[in-house]
Amino acid sequence: MFTLNPLARALRLPSVLLLSIASGFISPASYAANLETTSADEGAVEGHLRDSAGSPFAKAEVRLLDSDGTLIGSTIADDKGHFHFHGLKAGSYHIVLSRSGYVDSDTVVVVTAGQETHTDVQLVAKLTTVTVTAERLEHARNSLSPSTGSSQYVFDQTTIANLPQGKNTPMNQLLLQAPGVANDSFGQLHVRGDHADLQYRINGIIIPEGISGFGQALDTRFANQVSLLTGALPAQYGYRTAGIVNITTPNTFDGGSVSVYGGSHGTFNPSIEYGTTTKDGVSMYGTGQFLNSLVGVEAPTDSYHPIHDQTQQGKGFGYLSFYPAEDMKVSVLAGTSFGKYQIPNNPGQSPDADFCAQLGGSSCGFDSSNLNDRQYERNTYGLVALQGQSGTRLTYQVAAFSRISSVEFSPDTEGELAFNGVAADIYRRSTTAGLQSDIGYRISDDHTLRGGVFFSNENDVSNNTSQVFTTDAGGNVNGGPVTIIDNNPKSGNHLFGVYAQDEWDITDDLTLNYGLRYDKLNAYINASQLSPRFGMIWNASTATVVHAGYSRYFTPPPNELISNATISKFDNTTNAQSGPNDPVQAERTHYFDIGATHQFTPNLNIGVDSYYKIIHGLLDEGQFGSALIYTPFNYAKGRIYGIEMTTSYRDGAFSAYNNMALSRAQGQGIDSAQFNIDPAALAYTQSHYIYLDHDQRFSGSAGVSYVYENTTYSLTDLYASGLRTDGATVPNGDRLPFYNQLDASAQRSVITPGLGKIDLRLAVINLLDRQYEIRDGEGVGVGAPQFGPRAGVFLGIKKDL
Repeated sequence: MFTLNPLARALRLPSVLLLSIASGFISPASYAANLETTSADEGAVEGHLRDSAGSPFAKAEVRLLDSDGTLIGSTIADDKGHFHFHGLKAGSYHIVLSRSGYVDSDTVVVVTAGQETHTDVQLVAKLTTVTVTAERLEHARNSLSPSTGSSQYVFDQTTIANLPQGKNTPMNQLLLQAPGVANDSFGQLHVRGDHADLQYRINGIIIPEGISGFGQALDTRFANQVSLLTGALPAQYGYRTAGIVNITTPNTFDGGSVSVYGGSHGTFNPSIEYGTTTKDGVSMYGTGQFLNSLVGVEAPTDSYHPIHDQTQQGKGFGYLSFYPAEDMKVSVLAGTSFGKYQIPNNPGQSPDADFCAQLGGSSCGFDSSNLNDRQYERNTYGLVALQGQSGTRLTYQVAAFSRISSVEFSPDTEGELAFNGVAADIYRRSTTAGLQSDIGYRISDDHTLRGGVFFSNENDVSNNTSQVFTTDAGGNVNGGPVTIIDNNPKSGNHLFGVYAQDEWDITDDLTLNYGLRYDKLNAYINASQLSPRFGMIWNASTATVVHAGYSRYFTPPPNELISNATISKFDNTTNAQSGPNDPVQAERTHYFDIGATHQFTPNLNIGVDSYYKIIHGLLDEGQFGSALIYTPFNYAKGRIYGIEMTTSYRDGAFSAYNNMALSRAQGQGIDSAQFNIDPAALAYTQSHYIYLDHDQRFSGSAGVSYVYENTTYSLTDLYASGLRTDGATVPNGDRLPFYNQLDASAQRSVITPGLGKIDLRLAVINLLDRQYEIRDGEGVGVGAPQFGPRAGVFLGIKKDL
């Protein structure tokens, strides 16, 4: 698959350009006419388009005129706003740019023979009433979300574009580039040693969590910026607190694109997005995509072609905003996703002879590679938000939100009975609706008060229809199969929270944020907590910022995952359960965080952050059974601590980052949903701390990107010490081997006959085809083994509308 590269080097063409020529998107003759021809008596000019904030301005047409005003040539700036003209005679030239909504620019450059001249062109927006209002309200919204005392990692448009898959990167894979984020199977993430516990927000509004894990329901395409907030959070953040993922949409929209991304493993991923903003300030945007792949779930083997692993998925998102008054904005957004998954098979497994006897013979011909387990997931969410400000002191945001999430596991009944003695058809649905209100008031130059209220109501359906064999007093199979229905709906699960906090600017360089939060849960359990929060940020110098904080957290269990199974129904069957089934409790945490960032040069930033968590009722989740549905349980107490280091560097065409984290996550005394746990492991935890199954001692992410001759080359690396597995005598006492995964890409824009400008991307995932296990099937709450992705080559083609 790399045979094109030597030829590309010989022709001085990037691989992605050679692919476009081979595919007929651009003829060899038309590209040859534009090859670099600069000689000793000719010069060149290159530079970047930037907006008033200094950020790259992409995809604008740049014209080059000579001193007489004659058009010499034109080009389209790439995703980094970069443009390039070569083969120019020495002399004076004009770089002219005209763009709707911006002041016309005319920059004069002098070209010298045998040299390349660099110049940057700044675009200044025409500040219409709509633009001014949007910028002011964006500032007002941000003022409602302080991060004093917390750690924040931000993915801007350039960062996302530079990843090997660009905007095709799934949300969970994007977040893996942040420090302290560990990868797990089925798209799950662990931030700073917590199991999931992520809260997703769009424009600051909470989106209720779904059963299947919201990271797979979101589309990176509609994000203008994604930030991950961790550490000692201010009082306004409750509910899920391991990390706050806030996705910010653009304020205005102008145009769109259609794209196709696909390649190895049967991947076919078309998408479309389009948005527009009227003169009256009405913004409308929509995006949709479809995905087909032969690798939908991490496979239980390291085969390049997993058995029975096809998936079909779709996502859609829509956004509407308008201004009913000058200082007031109404936003409406909605999204939906669906997923159809084949559960991958593990060949070479032997069915149970006793089970086979009840199915019609002492020996069965069930082949484990032919099992047909399937899972279906659906998510729909929406919200309406009113945001505004009154004068210069008062800002507010009020929103109503809702979400419907469901998952259905459909087993291969005879096959599951033959191998496991139980075949369970499982259906879960969660319907959530609620309100969120935040308000901020600057009472003086030194103090800003903030407060808010949160309320949600959740109705859950948990239906289980199981086929099992009957057993005698000795546990021997003696009949069946029989059907057992165990349905446990639970409506009226209420969660209420209220907070108040003060941001106090003690000096110009020292800010303290302190507050209180009260949360009350009325669901499978009743619980409440008053939680103090303190956060401090100190500008120790113009280059050094120190932050520290303490937060008391109250984390309710995920109600939509609690099955509340009636254990006694399965007595004297092959699905008989032993051990108690105490209710899952809320987690209560003391969280300490301290860190610092230092700007060594204008281009180089380094940060260090450390944390320590003391936990009562530590929440964890496990996969018990064939369905890809997690079940929560508690450890009586836990301790999690670690340290992170971040490094970033940007200098013109070159950028790089490296994030590293060390952590330790342990729990003692499993004291809820105990019947799911192996009795020996359960007994061991009562008097010993054990590592959590998702504990990853060392994790890291790194990346570099470089723009050369209008082509952006990127390389990223995910490296980690591996998740936990059972030791010889200790549950979760060992860990899987160290692994790393290199991904690479090349991307550029080209002008093609008929289609005009198109963007091309060549991506290679797992460049070295490293074969590694994410899970090996052992550990407390661990289901089947899962392997990381094998190597794949993908081509993306995008056309702006």
